[in-house]
Order: sequence, then C-alpha cells, then structure tokens
Amino acid sequence: MSLYLIFKDFNVKKYEGVHWGYSATMYLTIAIILMLIRDIAYMYRLRVLTDNKIRWKHSFQVIMLWEFASALTPSVVGGSAAAFYIVSKECHSVGKSTAIVMVTALLDEAFYIFMVPLLFIFVSTDQLFIHGQFNFFGMGELPTQLIFFFGYGFILILTTLISLAIFLKPELFKALLERIFNLRILRRWKSKASKTGDEIILTSKEMKGKPILFWLKAFGATFFSWTARFWVVNFLILAFVTGGDQLLIYARQLVMWVILLISPTPGGSGVAEYMLPKFIGEYMGDFSNEIALVWRLISYYAYLIIGAIVLPVWLRRVYKK
Repeated sequence: MSLYLIFKDFNVKKYEGVHWGYSATMYLTIAIILMLIRDIAYMYRLRVLTDNKIRWKHSFQVIMLWEFASALTPSVVGGSAAAFYIVSKECHSVGKSTAIVMVTALLDEAFYIFMVPLLFIFVSTDQLFIHGQFNFFGMGELPTQLIFFFGYGFILILTTLISLAIFLKPELFKALLERIFNLRILRRWKSKASKTGDEIILTSKEMKGKPILFWLKAFGATFFSWTARFWVVNFLILAFVTGGDQLLIYARQLVMWVILLISPTPGGSGVAEYMLPKFIGEYMGDFSNEIALVWRLISYYAYLIIGAIVLPVWLRRVYKK
C-alpha cells in the first residue's frame, strides 16, 4: 500500500533538496539494530521460559517462524495456534508449550498495561489522541480516544482475569467458564471454553513456584523487545526528518497499537501503513509514505522472507528427529 501511495504522489521536486548524509545513515542503521535487539530479546525470553532447554540457534528459528505466522494471520487472530505447534515441536510437551505461548501473551499485555499509565504522566491527552474517527467492529465511526480506552480496558480486564486464574484457582476458573458457556446463547462455544480452561490449568502447573528472578528476566526481555520495536519508527523519522517530539511519537504508537490489534488483515498489512501517517504524520514531513514503507519493510515484510527461508530448514530438523 505504501509503495502505491509513493508512486501515486510521486513528485521529483520533493527529492531535489534531499541530501542523504552521515546522520541519516546512522539513524537508519540504529533502526535496523533495534529490530535485531527486539528479536534477540524475544529469543532470550523464550530461553528463560523453557529454562534454557532451547539452544540459541533453535530459539532463532522458533522466533522467526512465530513472526512469520503472525505476519500471515490477521492481527485480531494472531499466530498463537501456529506458535503452539512450533513450540510443541521443540519442547515435546503439551503443558510446557501451552504455558510458554500463554505466558508470552500475558507478558506482552503486561508491558502495555504498565507503560500506558506512565505515558499519561508525561504526555497530555490533548496531545496523545489525534482528532479522527475509525470504524470499530462495524459499530460505526468512533473517536480514537474511545477506541483506545475500550481496547486498554479490555486488555487490562482480560489479562487480570487470566493471571488470577493461572496463579490462584485454575480449576475454579475452568468450572466457572463451563458454567457460563453452558447458557443456551453461548453453548456453541462451550467446547472451546473448556479447552481454554484446560490450557489455564496446564499453564498453572508449569509456572507455579517459579522464582522472582525468572519473572524479572522474562519481563525485562519483554520490555526491551517492545521498546526496541516502537523506537524503530522514532529513528526512521530522525533519518528522514530532523527533530520532532520523540516521546509523543512513541506514545502515539502505543495508541495506534490498539487499533492494529483489532485489524482484520494479516499482520495489520495495509492498515498499519495507513494508520502510521494518521497518528504521527505531522512529524514525518513530506516523507510519511516513505517512512511507513521502510518501517513495514524491516518490521513486517522482512519476516515473511526470513520465515520462508527458515521454515523448510526447521521442518527438516524437527521431523528428522
């Protein structure tokens, strides 16, 4: 989509005054390094969650395939099913694989829950939310602020409930789920609810009793991976355009992330390229489409290429075993 917009709005005069120098090259290089840091942090987290039973080489393959699967599935669906399959082939344990995928998702949501209140200390709501409306699950055009608080509230409630279920009363949570989904209007999803309850119980058995250092390492890796992921855009803007409120750019990406989470397209493709200029276009100058394109090339399309290369290698290895 970004490539189409570049050619559609192509104007050679826009590039006449552009001089790609040392600073631009340095910022672009940092953006690429940040993507590497993100992946290394993910790999480290996977090793922590598996008690270092997965080697670095195999951890790299798992993370690349996990990202590959996420890029091929709608954001609202995610790559959890594929992730479970990939991890299960490495761990050879249903309980361990279920726990890793579920705890990974909880850690990702915990980062978001933790960071958003901090942003409100430093960034005012007038600056944080753009003046625009977006279609939300067919309910019509809704303000960005309303969609954000709805999404944040949903993430907060869901993460809290699942965390309490895992670490306190997993069996009670399963029984409650089955009772709720025994209602006539919800009965068609009862089997899925029961399966979710089983996954909660398996995760609880795997993760209960883990030392505090285990959780500090896991959340620390999550913090580094997500922070690096968001900073990529900051440094791409610095490469193309001088200046800008970097904290506000970072904060608006967190707001945009909620909308990308409910995107119906694979990996948020198309939606992400469209949304980025909407949220931080004022800091992207005349190069909003170019920045959006480079951003998606290194944060989305790169994983499609790497995943396609890694997949046959991984399949040969795990099925050879």
